[in-house]
Amino acid sequence: MITSNFNTYYDNIDSDFWRNLCVKEGELCCFDKGELFAERGQVARYIGYIKSGTLKYVTYSSDGSEHVVGLEFAGEFVADFPFSLYGMPSRVSIVAVTPCEIYCVSAADIGQRMMSDEELYKMIAESTAALFDTTYNRYIDMHTKSAQERYTELIARYRDIFSLFSLKDIASYLNITPTHLSRLRKS
Repeated sequence: MITSNFNTYYDNIDSDFWRNLCVKEGELCCFDKGELFAERGQVARYIGYIKSGTLKYVTYSSDGSEHVVGLEFAGEFVADFPFSLYGMPSRVSIVAVTPCEIYCVSAADIGQRMMSDEELYKMIAESTAALFDTTYNRYIDMHTKSAQERYTELIARYRDIFSLFSLKDIASYLNITPTHLSRLRKS
């Protein structure tokens, strides 16, 4: 149960514009659990609106360890944004955690259109600023808030998160060990 938008960028974008763009111009695609929506090192093909399912954004350290850096839920958007619009390789992989239905629109097509569509360009600029704000706030939180505070805020935003993501994924998202997360859950 979401008490507010899990990803705060959503509060600062014209979500109706993006949802309508994806639903009206996109194609409904199904992704199986574990399937890649985007692959690190490749240009992401789509921007999507998630009809159902959950996804995680992952990156890898030099030893090959996976690190969860983002989570997406039904009713939100999924993209390697804005990099896919500019044909830049993704620095993350986006993986379906559960089976997903996603309205997918071509990132390359949107990137081309933004050069001649002033309204679209404005929406992309506003969305990029909102995403930067969310990412920057999360970065600051990692340095200024305790693991307990980050955990408490996460649970306040999404009480049922443990029913959708593994303990390991949630711990990684919080930048703590699964053991530490288990202790936080008990207290």
